[in-house]
Amino acid sequence: MSFIDFDGVTKVYQTGEIATHALDGASFTVEDGQFVVIVGASGAGKTTILNILGGMDTLTAGTVTVDGKVISSFSKRELTTYRRFDVGFVFQFYNLVQNLTALENVELAAQICKDPLSAADVLTEVGLQDRMYNFPAQLSGGEQQRVAIARAIAKNPKLLLCDEPTGALDYNTGKAILKLLQYTCRNTGKTVIVITHNQAITRMADRIIRVKSGVIEGIEENPNPESIETITW
Repeated sequence: MSFIDFDGVTKVYQTGEIATHALDGASFTVEDGQFVVIVGASGAGKTTILNILGGMDTLTAGTVTVDGKVISSFSKRELTTYRRFDVGFVFQFYNLVQNLTALENVELAAQICKDPLSAADVLTEVGLQDRMYNFPAQLSGGEQQRVAIARAIAKNPKLLLCDEPTGALDYNTGKAILKLLQYTCRNTGKTVIVITHNQAITRMADRIIRVKSGVIEGIEENPNPESIETITW
């Protein structure tokens, strides 16, 4: 069985009499330890996929299995436990607590987990050993995103979900963040899924999933993923 099995998933948002199909029978698999890029235009359904995979949204039809657990049948309480212990999130905007230091932000997330990693060790791993005691307002955008990634990694999750993680960053900083995510996947064996509209990023992935209008338009295996240093856009 694949680590993730997203099978025939439909998501319909109902607003009065208007039904909007965000996903329409979407199916794909992801193997354990893969770096996967889900790519598509704005409104294609990428974030809906991420929200369902992360247990933040429910589906209308279909089945989603993660690491042998059918999360699509989970209760609200079970989804909360799943989000807490199994999933790390990295968003476009950093969502840091402004009156906590970088170290305290990471420690805060680690406190709710079963087997967290050392917050100081993870911040050192992402290159912020000299910025641990700085507040978010004292950090650059790239540094704040590194704190957000460290916060996600410190939970020691099975799955790392990244929604446009470079969307608020400049070109060079964005490449540095992608390099960090690729490094995390390769060196920890964690499954990393990046949602993006940037087609160039697909060259760094093991598997590329293309989404258009709520449908999986194509799935490609990449036997020779590139380092982000060799990719330009």
